[in-house]
Amino acid sequence: MRKAIEREEFVLYYQPQIDIESGRVVGMEALIRWIHPEKGLVPPFQFIPVAEETGLIAPIGEWVIYEACRQNKAWQKAGVEGLKVAVNLSGRQFTDRQLLEKIATVLEQTELDPVYLELEITESTIMQDIESTITVLEKLAGMGLGLAIDDFGTGYSSLSYLKRFPINKLKIDKSFIDDVIVSDDDATIVAAIIGLSHNLKLNVICEGVEDSEQLHWLQENRCNEIQGYYFSKPLPADEFEAFVRERNKL
Repeated sequence: MRKAIEREEFVLYYQPQIDIESGRVVGMEALIRWIHPEKGLVPPFQFIPVAEETGLIAPIGEWVIYEACRQNKAWQKAGVEGLKVAVNLSGRQFTDRQLLEKIATVLEQTELDPVYLELEITESTIMQDIESTITVLEKLAGMGLGLAIDDFGTGYSSLSYLKRFPINKLKIDKSFIDDVIVSDDDATIVAAIIGLSHNLKLNVICEGVEDSEQLHWLQENRCNEIQGYYFSKPLPADEFEAFVRERNKL
């Protein structure tokens, strides 16, 4: 794994994020994959925990941000414009004192406008040190980046702090969407999060949408964006571009 970056064994796949009203692709989540020379395609759940334990998550995470920005800029030059790319930020990255400098460098190198980069930070990460978190988030927001709380509802309760966080979006975890049709409890939770988001003037995106029933329920409950296998699995860059061109009729 230490030499995987040097050998260019990591690749990014992109899962489309769909506007629920227009049906158009408005963004994508960048997801890392490891093409191992012997084992083939290795899914992230098999190597990310190891990367976190060994500290390799930092350089891997930095590469992901760079590659996601580079690819988005390349798509813009090719006429696939107006899409935000969402990148997951690890806890180690978020607490890196050089985080802002590193992101600014990437944006300068790739020439990507910061409005087209969105950082996803888990609820548990942002609750570690509230005051420090607010300072970092405000600086990131000041750079023009989009900020989303990932896996909202699965970690620590941050309801009392939401109004203090300069975020744009809440992302509802797949675990709630899986049973939103059959579980009154999950339906109540998702509806409450959507309502809370809108009252705070935040967008809300639901991941893990896999069938038309879930889609229709989310439409009725005014979710803003959705992603999941009902629309598309994560795709290699060339297949993602073809998907967007077809769906957005570019």
